[in-house]
Amino acid sequence: MPGQKNAPAPHPGWRYTAEPFADVIRRLGAYWAGEPTRFDIPFTPGGTDFQQRVWRALEEIPHGTTTTYGALTAHLRLPRAQTQAVGAAIGANPLLLARACHRVIGADGSMRGYAGGVERKVHLLTHEGALQPALI
Repeated sequence: MPGQKNAPAPHPGWRYTAEPFADVIRRLGAYWAGEPTRFDIPFTPGGTDFQQRVWRALEEIPHGTTTTYGALTAHLRLPRAQTQAVGAAIGANPLLLARACHRVIGADGSMRGYAGGVERKVHLLTHEGALQPALI
């Protein structure tokens, strides 16, 4: 995502080839067409064991819904004191749509940090129907 914090950077020797990504491209098209889409695609996991555990939990949050950092911490059966560590693991997620970290919000309904920018988080949640469009 353009401007994403912690985004993996392309290496100079890489070349663009769409074929290996045909399924991902199809799923992205379906997502933007409004279809609830699971991004159950194979990828190199990366991250620490803790981050991978948090990221797997993100994949379980249904399209069109949200959860809170505290609820996700409880779902992972972690002590409440680890909520900040869960938030840090979410913030390190390099696959923003595949692991839907935008679906995690503050307990008060506020839009907390998002590596792609809070305005994009609001846009994605509105697109999924989890938020109502703002009336001007």
